[in-house]
Formats: sequence, structure tokens, C-alpha cells
Amino acid sequence: QVQLVESGGGLVHPGGSLRLSCAWTGIYSPDVMGWFRQAPGKERELVATVRSGGTTGYDDSVKGRFTASRDNDKQTMYLQMNNLQPEDTAVYYCRARALLGEYDYWGQGTQVTVSP
Repeated sequence: QVQLVESGGGLVHPGGSLRLSCAWTGIYSPDVMGWFRQAPGKERELVATVRSGGTTGYDDSVKGRFTASRDNDKQTMYLQMNNLQPEDTAVYYCRARALLGEYDYWGQGTQVTVSP
């Protein structure tokens, strides 16, 4: 059974940092992993992706502030978030999917709140 478990969320002041983790089990090395977020009243949006080889991609809103990475041996993906702003407040989810659609799994989410 495949499971994705996020951790590391919390409350931080503007300008602060957090590091999210997504630990996965039940699958060896997902083709593509991603971080998404959903703020209250808004649709879920893509934040960053990390392919199995380490190639990353970012939404423009987080470029230069967030860094995504993964350790396939530890079966964990990370999101280092620096210079957090109130607009980054959301529930953050991780996702693991196959390039051709054979599988698509989501974690349960972790809350990130940025407030003075």
C-alpha cells in the first residue's frame, strides 16, 4: 500500500523559514513528485516538482525562495521554504505520480501559516 506523509508545517512570522518533508512508502522511486498548496477559498495549485533524476520546477511565485529536493534512498521529498510571506499560508500536499498515469497518490497535507 502506498502512503505519503507530510510533516514540518507550522506557524512562522513573515520572513521566516520552514522545511517540509514528505515520506513515502510502498513505491520505489516515483517518476514525478510534487508539492501543491491550497489556501482557504482557492483551488489547489502546483508549487514545485522533482523528477526521479532530481530535475526541479517551480511556480513563479516561489522561485528564488523555495527549494524542492528528494532523497530516493530515504524515500523522502523536501521543500525548503525561505522568506515566507502571508500569501504562502495554505495546506501543503505532496503528490507522487507516474509519467504515463499508472499511479497517482496524495498525502494528507500539512498546514503552513505565515502571520505577524
